[in-house]
Amino acid sequence: MLRSLAVRVLAALALGLAAGAACGAVGDASLTAVAGTVEAVGGLWLNLLRMTIVPLVFCLLVTGVVASADAAATGRLATRALILFAVATLAAAIYGSLAIQGVLAVWPVDAGGMTALRAGAGEVDVAALPSPDLGEWLKSLAPTNPVQAAAESAMLPLVVFAMFFGLAATRLASARKAAVVELFSAIADTMITIVRWVLWAAPLGVFALSLGVGLRAGLGAAGSIAHYVLVVSLVTASVTLWPYLALLVKRGVGVGAFARAVAPVQALAFSTQSSLACLPAMVERAQDNLKIPPRTTGLVLPLAVAVFRITSPVANLGVAYFCAHVMGVTPTLPHMIAAIFVAWAVAVSSVGLPGQVSFMASIVPICLTLGVPVGLLPIFLAVEIIPDIFRTIGNVTADVGATALLHRPGEEPEDPKPELA
Repeated sequence: MLRSLAVRVLAALALGLAAGAACGAVGDASLTAVAGTVEAVGGLWLNLLRMTIVPLVFCLLVTGVVASADAAATGRLATRALILFAVATLAAAIYGSLAIQGVLAVWPVDAGGMTALRAGAGEVDVAALPSPDLGEWLKSLAPTNPVQAAAESAMLPLVVFAMFFGLAATRLASARKAAVVELFSAIADTMITIVRWVLWAAPLGVFALSLGVGLRAGLGAAGSIAHYVLVVSLVTASVTLWPYLALLVKRGVGVGAFARAVAPVQALAFSTQSSLACLPAMVERAQDNLKIPPRTTGLVLPLAVAVFRITSPVANLGVAYFCAHVMGVTPTLPHMIAAIFVAWAVAVSSVGLPGQVSFMASIVPICLTLGVPVGLLPIFLAVEIIPDIFRTIGNVTADVGATALLHRPGEEPEDPKPELA
């Protein structure tokens, strides 16, 4: 369903841009009024997506923290794996923040393209954006009122509260902890169901929003959208090299052998855009080609598929910083540090969700943390199918690479095989 949806959304984007540009070229007042009404429908669709983000992110963080703590309690290998996943994902978030800004400094969107996209999304008053100093930022980490933070979409303090909430839940008795997890899992599943309902109307919503973009900006926005796809895909794809570099310093697994083992998995990732669908192939190649024993692959690979998304913070920060670049927003250092933390936390909590489902839930919190308007995100959602290919290829490569890095010849894990959430 999601693959055909992506095609329909891409078609809706192109049709909306063309129809809006045609209406603008004709200059008829009645057509412009109709286009404005249609664009309002797109705004409604966007708000329907946004209304799920705060409860979804909070619930996923709580359940993700509890699940990670439970996995770490199963044994030494699982603990080492989770530490590696956490450190690598944090490093990816830092890298993504720096890399996307570096690429945009070297290859910025041209002035005409930025004007076109801004016209479609609406201008932003940069002077009105908050610019906290370090002291204010540190104080804001802990929300004085979590409910107020949620109501105001203050994502950083909300993420901090959710992580503390999840850690506290791990200290409860088993029955009470299970009740907490069941409650928040049910709420998260309910929000995901709403998101899926709203996504059924994605072609209509994207058409309506892109109609407004085309009306105000003409077809000039198309080149900037292509620029976005290339920049985000390039930065995301670069993370795929990390496992190869890491294996250069590990004895026992040659880079050439690893490349040959993982190549068929990468081809499968390209075609399916699903790490979970690639799991059987990853297990087979790790055991048969890399000679990693089944008890290691049976623990690490399912755990990696469940909680390790090394490309997510890179791609998500890439989208957010591209929006900031277009909208003329220059985040402060506290904003950037906060965005890295939020991107890291969201990358862990949003695992297992298809790209189209997790796109808004993953990127809106980062945009809000950076002080960037989110009006461009529905347009970028329409072309997410292309960067998502590089997300999946990078993730499966890192999953197999992490398994090879964690394997110690002669060591057999005592851990039971974890179940995927």
